[in-house]
Parts: sequence; C-alpha cells; structure tokens
Amino acid sequence: MNRNLALEFVRVTEMAAIASARFMGRGDEEGAFASSIEAMRCMLDSVECNAIVVIGAGSDIAESSSLRVGETVGSGRGPQLEIALDPLEGVSVCAMGGQNSLSVMAIAEKGSLLPTPSGMYMEKIGTGPEGKMVIDILETPRENLKRLAEVKNCRISDLTAVILERERHLDLIDDVRVAGARIQLIRDGDVAGAISTCVADSGIDILFGTGGATEGVVAASALRCMGGGLQGILKPKNDEQETKARQRGITEFNKVFDIEELASGDVMFCATGVTNGSFLEGVKFKSWGAITHSKVMRSRSGTVRDIRAEHHFDRKPRY
Repeated sequence: MNRNLALEFVRVTEMAAIASARFMGRGDEEGAFASSIEAMRCMLDSVECNAIVVIGAGSDIAESSSLRVGETVGSGRGPQLEIALDPLEGVSVCAMGGQNSLSVMAIAEKGSLLPTPSGMYMEKIGTGPEGKMVIDILETPRENLKRLAEVKNCRISDLTAVILERERHLDLIDDVRVAGARIQLIRDGDVAGAISTCVADSGIDILFGTGGATEGVVAASALRCMGGGLQGILKPKNDEQETKARQRGITEFNKVFDIEELASGDVMFCATGVTNGSFLEGVKFKSWGAITHSKVMRSRSGTVRDIRAEHHFDRKPRY
C-alpha cells in the first residue's frame, strides 16, 4: 500500500469525528451515529482507492446505511483494499459525554482482516510490546498478570487492567482483584482500551474481557502497528451468527486467534478522538471551525504519527 494513503484516510476519521462530536452529551445516540456514517462515507469516496468494507459499524443503523459490509467505497481508482471501520466507536459514550469515543478505520490489502460478523462476541486479551510474548488467553488472569509483572519488572499491584463494565465480567473482575491488580472499568469502547495498553502514559497495562469481535479485529490492527499483542476467541451467540461466520470463511470457534491472524500483512490504522480519552483528545469547536487530534499508524514501518489539525469551516465543505 502507498504510505501516502494513510494521510488520506485520516481525513476520513477526522470528518466523522467532527460530525459526531456535535452530539456529545446530547443523549442522541442515533443522531450521533448517523452523522458519523454520513460524513465518513462522503470523505471515503474522495480517497483514491477501490475498497470493500469487510467490517462495518455493527448496528441496525449501519446495516441499513452506505457503510454496510460488502459496500464498495473510494473513488474506484487506485489499489484494491479492504476496510474495517467504526465511524463512532463508543456511541453511548459520545451521547452521554463520556471518555474514549473515537472514529476508527483499519485498512489492509485484500484477505488481511478476519471478516467477523457484526454482533458476534470475542473473548480478548491484549497488552503492549513488553507483554506480547507472555500473555496467554487460555491461562487465568492471575497467571497473565504474574507474567506481565515479571517482564515489566514490577509488582502485580502496580499493574492496571482495563475491563468493560458488564455483568458477564463480574467473575473476571473478582479474579483480577484477588490477584492484586488495579482495574479501570469502562462503559464502552474497548478499542480505545486495547490501544491504551501500548501508550506509555495511559496507565493501562492489559486488556481483559469479552466484547465485540469486529472491535477485536480493529484493535488488533492498531496493536500490530504499535508492536503490541492481542489474542481472541470467537463467541457466537447463536446458530445464525455461526452460519454467517462460516459464510465468510470462518470455521473454527474454539480457536485462539493471534494478532497476525486477526490482522495480517501491511495494515494501516487511523483514529480520531471524538471525546477526550486516554490517548486522544476530543474535538474542540472554535468560532472558525474545529481542532482534531488523531493517530495514524502503519504496521510495515511501525510509524505512529500524532496529528493535530485545525479545520477552518469557511474553506472546506459542510461538516
């Protein structure tokens, strides 16, 4: 992939973030999400590529939109790519004015991203570069925390695990507490949680828990670029989800998928903050426009670009 495409794709997440940030704290999840989808699609079609959406946003709104799975996006000219996207990761977080709401995209060559169906769950464990060789999703939280503390040369009590605040995680939370680690519970947005394990000043060391499978693939794309590690096990809710997965070529449901199997080859990742979070600032509106904060990454080079952009609305299309 042409490395210049990364800067083109970040314009896409910037516009989706600006559109959805208008709804921050207003309690309108549908309005925030629909606006992000419209802005993302509009900007995607200006990028010189011929891409297929292999992972959409995973909701009823998205499935009936122009960003549903199988949709062709881009100008129709340029390289053939596949895209995993979430115009607004953390919809409820944005609507309630919380933290770590993002607009995200993973871009790769054809056949690189595991095409998980929307709505399917994935059990996950993720960490930064120091711990990527020692985590094992089949081991207990205590054992993983012990191994991570050893490679980080610290005590388990110095580590912080990020976990989605869900009833299904009550036993997991108890296990992590008994092991002695600290916990940061998040309402939504485990892509941001996973990425935070690779950000030195985030205070997050490891991700545990079960969340969206599509978010797992997007997170794996980011962690590959940042040198982190992630493992996942697919958890179909019912026969219908399993059938959809098989139709997309996924046939193993007890398999541990490593990060290279979730997102292989040359991968690019773009994220723009919608609301303030652990590694990105949210959109700030000004009288003349808006300021955005984004990260753009590429697995081949390991380059992570931190981009703060000023958008002057009198010189650009409507947002």
